Amino acid sequence: MAEINLTQLTIAFIPVLGVMAILFKWQIGFGTASYGLLRMLGQLLLVGYFLTSIFESDSAWVVMAVLTVMVCAASWIALRALPDKRKRLFADALLAVVVGGGFTLTVITQLVLDADPWFNPKLMLPLAGMIFASSMNSISLAGERYYSELDNGHNIEQARASSYKAAMIPVVNSLFAVGLVSLPGMMTGQILAGVSPLIAARYQIVVMCMIFGASGLSSALFLSRQKL
Repeated sequence: MAEINLTQLTIAFIPVLGVMAILFKWQIGFGTASYGLLRMLGQLLLVGYFLTSIFESDSAWVVMAVLTVMVCAASWIALRALPDKRKRLFADALLAVVVGGGFTLTVITQLVLDADPWFNPKLMLPLAGMIFASSMNSISLAGERYYSELDNGHNIEQARASSYKAAMIPVVNSLFAVGLVSLPGMMTGQILAGVSPLIAARYQIVVMCMIFGASGLSSALFLSRQKL
């Protein structure tokens, strides 16, 4: 792939400026979007330097420490829609991410991709990011819907079924859309890097399986621990 220089990177922000102009004129979330863009820039630049150091260290302890931070952050962010219950539910969310996401990560990295060494940071960390983010999003959707259903007078079984279905909607939609409406990031990146589309498709199938699995397992485990 061609290296993106700073000038080309700046040009990529032209559509962004158009959207920001609309948000400013219509007075609908300009400040939030600006903050989000600044955070995106800062976080991605920092993580670029950070990952370079981790890859060079080639240490299992460092990789495990990063995974621990990722799991804790995902669990906390997942409960953002339930601020009044956040502290009480954090242990449930953490367990759901660790078990649902961790199991999926282990299967994919150790049995499917045969990571060598087992903690290979170039393989482990990018996949862990996708898996834990999927767990986080599904828990967030499930938790918010579950307590809304209870507030509306539904019993636990009804609330659990409805919230689990809602949590899985984005993932199931992506299964229908992939390859037909969109070429996802993993597949697009590999094709741009010159990998055969057939090989890229296999990798994308693995990604879709791990996202579906992590989302379904994590949200189900989280909901199974919820009471009135």
